Amino acid sequence: MRKPGASRKEQRMNSRRVIESALSAIMLIASMLMLTATARPASAMQKSPSQKKVAYYTCLMDTEVKSRAPGKCPKCGMTLKAVRLDTRPTTPADLSDKTAMSKVTDPNLSLRIPNTTIYDQDGKRLNFYTDLVKGKTVAINFIFTTCTTICPPMTANFRKVQQELGDRVGRDIEMISISVDPATDVPARMKDYTSKFNVGPGWTFVTGSKLEINELLKALGGYTGDRNNHTPIILVGNERAGYWTRTYGLARPSAIVNLINQVGAMGGDQTGKVGTTEGASKESDAAMRVPLPGETQAATERQIAKRTSINNTLPSSTKTDQPEGEGAKGRSATGAASYFPNLVLLTQDNQPVHFYDDLLKGKIVVINFIFTTCTGICPPMTANLAKVQSYLSDHVGREVNFISISVDPATDTPAEMKKYAERFKAKPGWYFLTGSKENIDKVLHKLGGYVEDKGDHSTRLIIGNEATGEWVKVFAMSKADEIANIIFKMIEPVKE
Repeated sequence: MRKPGASRKEQRMNSRRVIESALSAIMLIASMLMLTATARPASAMQKSPSQKKVAYYTCLMDTEVKSRAPGKCPKCGMTLKAVRLDTRPTTPADLSDKTAMSKVTDPNLSLRIPNTTIYDQDGKRLNFYTDLVKGKTVAINFIFTTCTTICPPMTANFRKVQQELGDRVGRDIEMISISVDPATDVPARMKDYTSKFNVGPGWTFVTGSKLEINELLKALGGYTGDRNNHTPIILVGNERAGYWTRTYGLARPSAIVNLINQVGAMGGDQTGKVGTTEGASKESDAAMRVPLPGETQAATERQIAKRTSINNTLPSSTKTDQPEGEGAKGRSATGAASYFPNLVLLTQDNQPVHFYDDLLKGKIVVINFIFTTCTGICPPMTANLAKVQSYLSDHVGREVNFISISVDPATDTPAEMKKYAERFKAKPGWYFLTGSKENIDKVLHKLGGYVEDKGDHSTRLIIGNEATGEWVKVFAMSKADEIANIIFKMIEPVKE
């Protein structure tokens, strides 16, 4: 509205002043907003760890394992951890009160061990980290009491480790078995399980609420949705030194003891040391690197396998660099004939057979080592092989021979082997071999299966095609269909 007595010129000047004031106010507000944004802490401007680009994925137990995609460690089965660009090392300040940190070899990684509330086999309430792990050298494995396959032999093997370590267990070394089925494995059941193996002091069997135990298993890389697929490994760690590694649960007790000694020594724990590291490095190194086939994604009770060349057992005479085709078969077979002994052995039917001429020549063979009085790995190993035989159907006895060789021929007479074969419903084409100790020992030496102590025999299958010279080793407790697939791949060229 026009003010009385105001000229048009004055009105225009007043309008301009209002507009200029409004513009100044807008510019001031904009400047304040920019200053506020500039003053924000650098941490607020950074992307959260979950937003940073993943450089690669790695295993906390073996940092040499790296992958561009998420998944499971092909050696121990643990879920791979994402390593992000510009990731700083985790510090204790980053951890909650319920979590303790134990370093691994990669400075950009940390293994978080929960201080989970757990119960031991006596029903005593404990905190996992502070009561069992902190300041100690520990050996941890994973079991469940209703398991009828690998858990009993693995626990028996762990008991031998305890015996070799002596009174150090419970003092500076803690042995821990964690149930992967806590709903079933209540303390009383765990206590009953320990009595079967004469478990001594310092070996704690862990159970608790399903939710908390599952979180603990996930932190240690031992969780699985199916208890039968649990990881058959032993985690060996030194909390003081912040070092963790792992070994196969059925490695030789002496090798496990040497590994525990080596890990313990990293924290200065060398008192009362049992065993020697000299001459054991080869065995412990093999144990530390849990063997797997290239196509297997996770090392589990059912799936762990080793598909390596058997060249470390067979001499060069059985190998050929000649391309497959005519001539390769002849040269390979000739090499095998000159290497494998043709000694006379006895089947479970008390029939004499020449080892090479009657069982190996021109065949695909699956060979393992057993003894009939074994209460450890032999029964589940033979039961698994029976499943493989069922997959192969009538191929066994035709293109394929199964051969189970006794490492205790003095006890394993043909009659005992016959009973053992019937126990597992072995069908024709599966030969349970015994004979004179001299002949059996010579065959075992050639196959790399000879041992002084029968309890230390190999738990791997030797699978080979005598005609083509292709040989592989596979862990005997691998999934039956995976073993069968290896054999089927060898059968196909034979049929062509």
